[in-house]
Amino acid sequence: MTKRIGYRDWRWQALWWHHFFLLWSITDAQTRYSIPEELKQGSVVGNLAKDLGLGLSEIFDRKLRVASEAGKQYFTVDAGKGELVVNDRIDREALCGQSASCVLPLQVVVENPLRSHRIEVEIRDINDNSPRFLTQEINLKIPESVALGKRFPLESAEDPDVGSNSLKTYSLSKNDYFSLKFKETKNGKAVPELVLEKTLDREKNALHHLLLTALDGGNPVTSGTCKITITVLDINDNFPVFNENEYKVSLKENSTKGTFVIKLTAKDADDGLNGEVKYSFGSRTPDFVLSTFEINDMTGDIVLKGLLDYETSKSYLIDITAKDKGVPEMEGDCRVQLDVEDINDNAPDIVLTSKPVPVREDAPSGTVVALISARDLDSGNNGKVNLRLPKGSHFTLKPSFSNNYELVTSAALDRESFSEYNIEITATDSGSPPLSSKKIIPVSITDVNDNPPVFSQPSYNVYLKENGVPGSILYSVSASDLDFGENAKISYSILDSKVQDVSVSSYVYINSDNGSIYSMHSFDYEKLKVFQIQVQAKDQGSPSLGSNTTVHVFILDQNDNAPAVIYPSSAALGSLSHQRMPRSAKAGHLVTKMTAVDADSGHNAWISYKVAEATDASLFTVNLYTGEVRTKRAVSEQDDSSQRLLIEIKDDGEPVQSSTVTVSILLEDGLHEPILDLRQKVTEPSKKTGRITLYLILSLASVSVLSVVTFLILAVKCMRSSRSSGSCCMTQSDYDGYKNPNRNLQIQLNTDGPIKYVEVLGGDMLSQSQSFRSCMSPMSEYSDFTMIKPSSTTDFKEVISVLDASLPDSTWTFESQQVSRE
Repeated sequence: MTKRIGYRDWRWQALWWHHFFLLWSITDAQTRYSIPEELKQGSVVGNLAKDLGLGLSEIFDRKLRVASEAGKQYFTVDAGKGELVVNDRIDREALCGQSASCVLPLQVVVENPLRSHRIEVEIRDINDNSPRFLTQEINLKIPESVALGKRFPLESAEDPDVGSNSLKTYSLSKNDYFSLKFKETKNGKAVPELVLEKTLDREKNALHHLLLTALDGGNPVTSGTCKITITVLDINDNFPVFNENEYKVSLKENSTKGTFVIKLTAKDADDGLNGEVKYSFGSRTPDFVLSTFEINDMTGDIVLKGLLDYETSKSYLIDITAKDKGVPEMEGDCRVQLDVEDINDNAPDIVLTSKPVPVREDAPSGTVVALISARDLDSGNNGKVNLRLPKGSHFTLKPSFSNNYELVTSAALDRESFSEYNIEITATDSGSPPLSSKKIIPVSITDVNDNPPVFSQPSYNVYLKENGVPGSILYSVSASDLDFGENAKISYSILDSKVQDVSVSSYVYINSDNGSIYSMHSFDYEKLKVFQIQVQAKDQGSPSLGSNTTVHVFILDQNDNAPAVIYPSSAALGSLSHQRMPRSAKAGHLVTKMTAVDADSGHNAWISYKVAEATDASLFTVNLYTGEVRTKRAVSEQDDSSQRLLIEIKDDGEPVQSSTVTVSILLEDGLHEPILDLRQKVTEPSKKTGRITLYLILSLASVSVLSVVTFLILAVKCMRSSRSSGSCCMTQSDYDGYKNPNRNLQIQLNTDGPIKYVEVLGGDMLSQSQSFRSCMSPMSEYSDFTMIKPSSTTDFKEVISVLDASLPDSTWTFESQQVSRE
């Protein structure tokens, strides 16, 4: 016992000695290390980071890790030092059995970029196992009549170690009757045999006790022992003998239960019971053999009892014993080697060495997505695996080494079309018939900001009533972005532009989150009819993408202006209008004309006149549309000399806006019309008639020449300005706001009664009230042109003062005439 304990201490010292002499080498572009088995956990195998050319910082950044193809994780990486260390107990005999070479293939995976490296760790054998006999005692019965030189096969010892540490020799305890010799088998193993060297004499020595020792070649040498007890028998001196000492057969692994394996025959030269043979498995036959095969003890037929599996056991060694029925019992031995033939009964297996990483949609072709390996437990062609992807896939498989592949991109990706790909990989072996398996690998595509926001409409039209409440919502624009996450978050803004020389941001503002546009103050149609807003939508990607749209805002007119009187001037200024007419006036006599304008537009600017109150309602009437005040009948002597009319002027809006004018008319006797007085003066003889006629001719000639010169000057100005503005009487902006090709203007001269005026009749039924830029007073003594601004911005007091300066009491009046709405 003392020697055994000392030997174990020495063996652990040997393990530590091997630990400090680790070897590594690189062969065929692969890193290879060599270590002894049974190293303690944490023992260093080699500096993996240094051998792979990686810095210590890259161990964390690139997520260095080790994947073992053996299934169990025997090694790990020390992240602080970059060393490959032992993670679990390594038993070479459990991993590789009796194989001369024991190599553990490892796969080292690093990311960013994703790469894999193959390393191999050779596990060297140490002498950690002693030779061992399956049975600790062997009982042999040998007749005394056995001839010298007879050999008796003994149990072979087993040593799991290999090489120099494996079983080397046997020794037999010293005795006079037996010696130890060896018989070489076909598999190269030496089987110990006990050889009779001296004739046995049962009467002298019926029992012999021997000790068989098995020795290995390790340093130090280890051993195992087995006791041999020999009982010397009398008579029955012939043994059953097989035709061959060793038989070799083969069966396919898919053989069914009851399949015939082999028929064994042993012959015994004795007669009677001493020559009758029965067959059985050897006494040391393992349980897995007994559960797989059975033998007929009478015929020697071996049949299949269980199922064969090439991947579990490739061959079986079956020891068979033939015994006779003599006394003492004699037996013979043989061995059957059964080789299992592989069939294609295992489908290929697809293994993900590295989980797939998300891929950017702008990733170039050849980007590594995942690492894949394929394996098949079958052998030969049955174990050769081919991987393929469906046609038209955006990915492909790139072989790396020994059934390892890289899944890489092969075409452009678009997350908006496919945000995730379920890649189906099919693995097929080369067996007959071939077997296949499939595996679906999900690969998610990460978004790139490659889509700008898109508005629901290229432009928007918004119709807004004037006089709205400041802060009210005008409209909500919306845009969408096909991207995802931050790349699809949209913010809205208004691009800076001018509206009537004022920044558009002074008129409106926009909610940057939802695109709602709000007014900052109330709008006045008479000052602003239409304006544009440039809205920009930008996402929050990097770099940010954006698009623009135009919002056209049209201000709708409301009836917020009452008609304003511009003639007579006194009525326009709020005073009483005084008019005179002769008592000799007939029915239809033009007394005066009311002229009013409305700053509104459309129906809101349609003006009508009516007599609200009158001293004598039967004497006067007012034209509903022109505002002409005329007599309804001839004036009589009974009519009061002072007449008062209250004329109401209304527009056509909703609600109706109105104003009133009070006209005081004085009826005078002997008041004649100017034209009649002129005729009377022409007919009256006078001494100054010739001189007055001369003056009139000169005046008419002067006025004619002046008019021609004036029109020529205007024509030249119109020609020059038309090249730049397109109109000789309007600026381009006004022209754009008022041009209408269907509008026909007619100028009508009215000389009826004491008031002379010019009416401009417009043919556009939709615009009933217009103010024009030029006013003429052709009968005025100044013969001038009066320029009036558009009605929406007309200061009526200024117009009246201009008219007063250019028109005498009885002269021409220029106005915009409304057209009947019939």
